[in-house]
Amino acid sequence: MQFMLLFSRQGKLRLQKWYVPLSDKEKKKITRELVQTVLARKPKMCSFLEWRDLKIVYKRYASLYFCCATEGQDNELITLEIIHRYVELLDKYFGSVCELDIIFNFEKAYFILDEFLLGGEAQETSKKNVLKAIEQADLLQECVLVYAYVSLVGNVLLLVEHYS
Repeated sequence: MQFMLLFSRQGKLRLQKWYVPLSDKEKKKITRELVQTVLARKPKMCSFLEWRDLKIVYKRYASLYFCCATEGQDNELITLEIIHRYVELLDKYFGSVCELDIIFNFEKAYFILDEFLLGGEAQETSKKNVLKAIEQADLLQECVLVYAYVSLVGNVLLLVEHYS
């Protein structure tokens, strides 16, 4: 996979992950052209299209389009399955994911994608294992926040004691 884009029906880009090195200018151009191309297609049309020298595989879930670009020899059905698996992971984590979940928790959406895909290839196919890794990361983050809070409170108490 060369890249994955998530965008709304209005064409607003919500998430992008690039697995090939391109300039920002080229990424913006590709994104703009591809979003226009996909949004112009009718709902009953095939979710696969050839665009430039790439195969584009996309799927609409509610108000979001999940769009992946692959090379010519890659299997479209596997790419469609990757999109579906990512949506299932987002659904499990957020509890019926919606566009607002992606907007307000974009770092978590990227983290889930990174746990699932590495270099544009599926690194873990088990939803259970990916969700377990995400749960462990959340737990670690909570522990760090609690430690930071306790340290801050302790420092404040030391300052109060010092100046009392």
